Amino acid sequence: MSAPLERSFFDRPVLDVAADLLGRVVEHRTPAGAVAVRLTEVEAYAGPGDPGSHAARGVTPRTAVMFGEPGHAYVYFSYGVHWCANLVCGPSGTASAVLLRGGEVVDGVELARSRRPAARRDVDLARGPARLAAALGLTGADTGADLCAPGAALRVLAGAAPSVPAAQSPPVRWGPRVGVSGPGGDGGRYPWRAWVEGEPTVSPYRAAAPRRRPARSTPLDPPPKELS
Repeated sequence: MSAPLERSFFDRPVLDVAADLLGRVVEHRTPAGAVAVRLTEVEAYAGPGDPGSHAARGVTPRTAVMFGEPGHAYVYFSYGVHWCANLVCGPSGTASAVLLRGGEVVDGVELARSRRPAARRDVDLARGPARLAAALGLTGADTGADLCAPGAALRVLAGAAPSVPAAQSPPVRWGPRVGVSGPGGDGGRYPWRAWVEGEPTVSPYRAAAPRRRPARSTPLDPPPKELS
């Protein structure tokens, strides 16, 4: 495939990086083989000023890599069930990152299938952030990996940015991030999910479910009525 992207690609504002990642190819080489995914969907997170970002509360042992040099991987465990992968971008200290939400497996399909046996179709192998990370074989051991180091096992290749004839609408769409809530709602303030229009590997949109706090009884609460 094409040459890997240099660090200068990631050392830019997060929304610029997010848009330019569409069509790029993420490749992960392991002893079992290599899998490559062409990105069709991503989400941008802007660090401490973004309530949806893991870095919103500052540096923690988990998010320290986000505050470091751009061009590194941030892989986290979501809901205690699966891994999700992000690419750190922007100047050091900004903690911005791009979540890899969806893509098409373009190399290593058989290996990706072995990692995603529940996928009924190849189009579903990397359709969603957890599926994408699983297809690539990424885990917490890969957090902090330098994508720009010579011979890196995890890297981003130039690929081909999406394009359409001038008479058609632009292929890139922007909308609210999936399952993210924040003050005032994520959709209006942070329409930072970008995807390639018409791509079957783009995951379905799901709005954030409002969190319901359990009711707490107090001495002023009336006693519960017995059922007759």
